[in-house]
Amino acid sequence: MKRTRAVHHLRELAAKCDEMSRASSSIFRLRVVQLWAVGEVLGSTEELDWVKVALVVDLPVDEVPWLGKPAGADHWAQATRLDKNPISPLWRSARAPVWNHRVERPVLVWDVENGVAEQTLTALAQGRGDSVRTPAPSAEELRERLDDELAVSLRALRHWTGVYEEKRWAPGKLTPISDAMWSAGAGYVDVWDALADPGN
Repeated sequence: MKRTRAVHHLRELAAKCDEMSRASSSIFRLRVVQLWAVGEVLGSTEELDWVKVALVVDLPVDEVPWLGKPAGADHWAQATRLDKNPISPLWRSARAPVWNHRVERPVLVWDVENGVAEQTLTALAQGRGDSVRTPAPSAEELRERLDDELAVSLRALRHWTGVYEEKRWAPGKLTPISDAMWSAGAGYVDVWDALADPGN
């Protein structure tokens, strides 16, 4: 898709985030508090495959392990039409830094306190994402961040492995549990590989 279309999707999602932040918590329990742009939309390429975003939610870190989806994520995605657009979300906790080895120098597009960052969206539309990106962490900061991510991922993997074992032969659908276990495992392996990389 063209860059202009990609930024259009970002702008629409930011507006939806703003709208959802005012919705009743009895209907939408998952509270998204920040929207960050990530990946190729931050560069100068005019043709993009996907718009990658980080959605920050007001939940404890252990409820949002790397590559996992928090409870209520599917409902939120349907309500905002996130799942109907070429947008790839990464779910993050508000109680830890949004960045890691994959979320590199992200750009804040919307937050619950300040609303839509119009100047930032203009910069992205003009291919000037580098001018609004967050600073890169030091090697030591990145290593500490990955250590934290790995610990969260391991706790998630242990939790969902235990739930799977408990429910394996019980009545009811096992897919949501096995999907969560797979996501926890994928997140753990991804962070482990990043830590094993001599560059980190």
